[in-house]
Amino acid sequence: MSVSFEFFPPKTDEQRAQLDRTVEKLAAHAPSFVSVTFGAGGSTLSYTPETVDHLRQRHRLDAAPHLSCVGGTREEIRELLHRYREMGCTRLVALRGDLPSGMGALGELRYAEDLVRLVREETGNAFHIEVGAYPEVHPQSDDAVADLKHFVNKMAAGADSAITQYFYNADAYFRFVDAARAAGVSQPILPGVMPISNFSQLRRFSEGCGAEIPRWLGKRLAAFGDDTDGLRSYAADVVADLCRRLLDGGAPELHFYTLNLARPTLAVMERLR
Repeated sequence: MSVSFEFFPPKTDEQRAQLDRTVEKLAAHAPSFVSVTFGAGGSTLSYTPETVDHLRQRHRLDAAPHLSCVGGTREEIRELLHRYREMGCTRLVALRGDLPSGMGALGELRYAEDLVRLVREETGNAFHIEVGAYPEVHPQSDDAVADLKHFVNKMAAGADSAITQYFYNADAYFRFVDAARAAGVSQPILPGVMPISNFSQLRRFSEGCGAEIPRWLGKRLAAFGDDTDGLRSYAADVVADLCRRLLDGGAPELHFYTLNLARPTLAVMERLR
């Protein structure tokens, strides 16, 4: 079973210590790579490169920075690409990014497709480029057909593979992969997996990113109330079942959104073993 993990850049000493503890536990599972998120509007402009370098130097991991269109000029993106090449990075995640509250327009690049093209123009094949995919349709897309077209264009612009938004309906992933293959996409599409440890937090995340929590799952999780241990155990069973179905159906790898926590992801992986 091939796995990879997403982390976010810590901003305080306490958060840095938490990340190190998490990485030490998850690194034992030999991830193919790890990714580091990029804050909206450049809020983690310095934190992301620092975290990538830390994961590479201290933990010897293949760390892939997220690179965003939002809030950055072409020249700023070129400077980041140069910095990442100097670090020895060979992989990155190219995303449009979310428009922050109060920002009226995107930067010089409007779509991830444009960002992928810029990376290829500037660096050739120096980077393995991941892009985002949305099995349940991007929340700002007009419809599923338009959303698939945008995805196909990103892949054709030079992306090597894709990572999906998280979901809890395996059929959504399989339908999306089938549609992408029918449209000519041959690159790997990695399912994104979100372990569950806090239902109210998950509900908030899902409302923001358009990921659907099936009604049966939401009602079941809500029934646990303050029983945190019971919720986490049940949720780990559900997510592990989802992962088994994805792997059995041919998913090339599981990409876990860790939220810088080890326990929820480990609970799922233990069940998979």
